Amino acid sequence: MAFDPRQEDYQRLGLRFARTLEGDAAQAARAFTTFGRRFAQNRDSLPQSDADRAFHLVAEATALIDYQLPFAADEACDGIIDRAHAMLDEALDLDPNCHDARRMKAAATCAGFEAYYQFLEDGKDDVARQCLEARDEALGVSDDERGELAANIALRPYVRWLATLAARSLICGRYRHTLEVVRKALEIDPGDGADVRFTAALALAKLEDEAGLDALARSRRPASRRGPAEDAWMQLARIALAYKRHRMDEAEQHLATLIKTYPQAKLTLMRQDELPEGVFCRLAVAPFGEDELILAVSEGTVLLQEGFDPQERGSLGSWVRRQVGQQGIYGVQASGRA
Repeated sequence: MAFDPRQEDYQRLGLRFARTLEGDAAQAARAFTTFGRRFAQNRDSLPQSDADRAFHLVAEATALIDYQLPFAADEACDGIIDRAHAMLDEALDLDPNCHDARRMKAAATCAGFEAYYQFLEDGKDDVARQCLEARDEALGVSDDERGELAANIALRPYVRWLATLAARSLICGRYRHTLEVVRKALEIDPGDGADVRFTAALALAKLEDEAGLDALARSRRPASRRGPAEDAWMQLARIALAYKRHRMDEAEQHLATLIKTYPQAKLTLMRQDELPEGVFCRLAVAPFGEDELILAVSEGTVLLQEGFDPQERGSLGSWVRRQVGQQGIYGVQASGRA
């Protein structure tokens, strides 16, 4: 389940508030009982740095761009975008090293996929240096659970930078580079908070690397990924590999497994909607739910729209639609014309 900026905002201020309560444990416990209310109702009353204020603006901008804009009426879109960009500008005024704000602004200002990819590639080493220094500083202050959380938070902007770079690299057709970036992200964050394994599955399918896909499937899943062994990205990758190699019975079996794994799967696979990508990071959705499949199918466009059938649609996507149509979206067998 990808990063939740509001939760991270809460964690940042919670850590800073806890540092002001060193000493009497009972007094600290009493004081902390008011933290949640103050955070929700009077955030400015809590101790915070300019970097904390900048991240709060990032969280607010994310709510607008990633979670409100895709569902807004056309006439409201420009206003939402202007408000979000003003928040990102203010965040950078407060903290010029707010890497999330820099990356999110560039997503809107870079002219095309290649330009944004190059921005991310060119900037990754500087972001790595600053985030690793912040991680080491956090561990130097405290090596207990709070220190570990602070160190983890310090690294997250770099992890998100790498996750976005991997996704851009995939879209730009740099599949081997995608896998290199994924490996780096997993070295920094073995728990895979950004779900970069999903991007790796799509890249491996594009490379037709079945052994690599099997190795990815055997790797340890994050603790948050409770549910069936293989997620939608992995199952779409397996469908694509079998389809490309004309192992149609196998492709049908993987498709059947995908449909059984996710609710409302047939409707999602018939529609194959493309969603705007999250600018903060991959959208945070519940594992193995309907929204996750919608997200996976959208990102899986690189597989579903590969090649063209006589109707100039992706050959794999068209095959998936035909298979689902023959079954009937609601489980009713379609007529012979389907």
